[in-house]
Amino acid sequence: MYHKTDIHIGHRLRERRVALGLSQSELAEKLGVSFQQVQKYESGANRISGSRLWDISTALETPVSYFFEGLEDEGLGADEPPLDRQTLELARAVSSIEDENVRSQIVKLVKAFAKAN
Repeated sequence: MYHKTDIHIGHRLRERRVALGLSQSELAEKLGVSFQQVQKYESGANRISGSRLWDISTALETPVSYFFEGLEDEGLGADEPPLDRQTLELARAVSSIEDENVRSQIVKLVKAFAKAN
């Protein structure tokens, strides 16, 4: 059984990697590991050491604390699935829109579609 903290950190790693548009192979190359190792980190199957977490945070241009955000809210007991690729890609695309008004309108549109289902 994987530890909830390792799963949470793995989910955050995946979310950040996808948000940056990196493949597992591209991140693995930056870290000097195999893409299978990145898969294991993301699933929580392999724990990430402190020094490796530092390397990952550098490669993903985010502070180490990013990987722990939301952990207390989860209470280590929640089994919330990670965000899927489409959700992360949608968030990345919307956040890249410079016009705040357009971004706001897109969010309203997506919410309206979500309510319709």
